[in-house]
Amino acid sequence: MSSEVLTKQVSVFLENKSGRLAEVCQTLGEHEINIRALCIADTSDFGILRLIVDKPDAAVEVLQDKGFSVGSTGVLALRVPDVPGGLGGVLADLQTRDVNVEYMYAFFITVEGDAVVLFKVADAILDSTLALLSDSNIPVLAPEEVYNL
Repeated sequence: MSSEVLTKQVSVFLENKSGRLAEVCQTLGEHEINIRALCIADTSDFGILRLIVDKPDAAVEVLQDKGFSVGSTGVLALRVPDVPGGLGGVLADLQTRDVNVEYMYAFFITVEGDAVVLFKVADAILDSTLALLSDSNIPVLAPEEVYNL
């Protein structure tokens, strides 16, 4: 059950050199794969590009075919009140149960007035995190909803 609520995130390992990010984006565009959200964490030598796209399985395939090191990870897409303190309230709810957010990033769109924020938590605590979110009335978007944003 818990894996059914996870949105597939595509992760791409990139050498930190000119043109690599553009190549990823162009490759996805050539295959009519639309980027919905992204973040990049980098060091002086490499970066990890995390993407939410409308066709995650196809994205993994075309990027691997192009020679990129690519993986897929499940993340939670939460609806967070789009008001000052909205994210803080959600994080406080998670903190009360010692849920450690490994990383997070957001969409630049809203759903029915709520912001959409992607959260990665450890697989071992996914079920208890989902129970907490339900108890706190924090909606989790279904993967298909996220891919179609």
